[in-house]
Amino acid sequence: MEFFSGNKVYDFMGKSKIFAAISSFLIILSLFTILTKGFNWGIDFKGGIEIQVRFEKPVDIAEVRKYIGKKFKGANITTFGEPNEILIRLNVEQVSGDVQKSLGEEIRKLLSPLGEVEIRRVDIVGAKVGNELKEKGLKALIFAVIGILIYVSFRFEWKFALASVLALVHDTIISLGAVSAFNIEVNLDVLAAILTLMGYSLNDTIVVFDRIREEVRETKIKDLATLINIAISKTLSRTVLTSLTTFFVVLTLFLFGGEIIKPFSFTLLVGIIVGTYSSIFIASPLLIWLGFNIDEYRKKLAEKEKRKKEKEKMRQIYQGGVV
Repeated sequence: MEFFSGNKVYDFMGKSKIFAAISSFLIILSLFTILTKGFNWGIDFKGGIEIQVRFEKPVDIAEVRKYIGKKFKGANITTFGEPNEILIRLNVEQVSGDVQKSLGEEIRKLLSPLGEVEIRRVDIVGAKVGNELKEKGLKALIFAVIGILIYVSFRFEWKFALASVLALVHDTIISLGAVSAFNIEVNLDVLAAILTLMGYSLNDTIVVFDRIREEVRETKIKDLATLINIAISKTLSRTVLTSLTTFFVVLTLFLFGGEIIKPFSFTLLVGIIVGTYSSIFIASPLLIWLGFNIDEYRKKLAEKEKRKKEKEKMRQIYQGGVV
């Protein structure tokens, strides 16, 4: 199945300045949103206690706040997907070892006048642990970027690596901007989604870069923009099909997976769209802007192939018993 003809060449690079302007606007908007609005940090990063309760029937959120307020002042209480599902967040600095059981029972007693209450879960994270998770999450992102630089440099060359990392930074900033703009709770699931979309976006980019390298080897085209247009056009159907199938799976998770998985699925949804866009319209034009030289790269490939043949010849000589 193909959405696009494999023989037709689309002029993506001819519109690269338009896409660069769109991306620049989105990055500036995302950074502005992040810096002014910030993130809705979840319990994983800021610490505290989170209790999810369920009533048999829908309840008035104001009544829940009134009963909880008798014991816990300043509690953050919201509905959680359904009118009878309530999420209670408490800022607790120190908790005892058996707090999960005792706190759950205490919440149940406080809310008992409103009807039958089921304690679905009680999550506890200390403030110190939350800060440690922030640091480790940042380290994970940095190590992922460094690993990608090393991998792509080894497989291609440093300009390919730099282009792919800049595209990943582009994807990450816009995705985090959307998370901030829509007030999505930032927890470990969102961090996992960011790392996942980095791998997903890189995979799309590598497919295009691999096709570009093949075109450099198999053709004598000297114009880089033309060569990139051919490479992207040949991989376009594969890129669109892969992205659409992944998008629909994640969309199903977002719509029907429940509130707990929504931060993860929302981040992935945005990341899939932005990652697919960047692999076509951002990563490849960056090769032109970074000054990638086709002739120099062909010389490197020729030298590499020559060394490979020489090694193979020497191996055959030694295997034949000739010194």
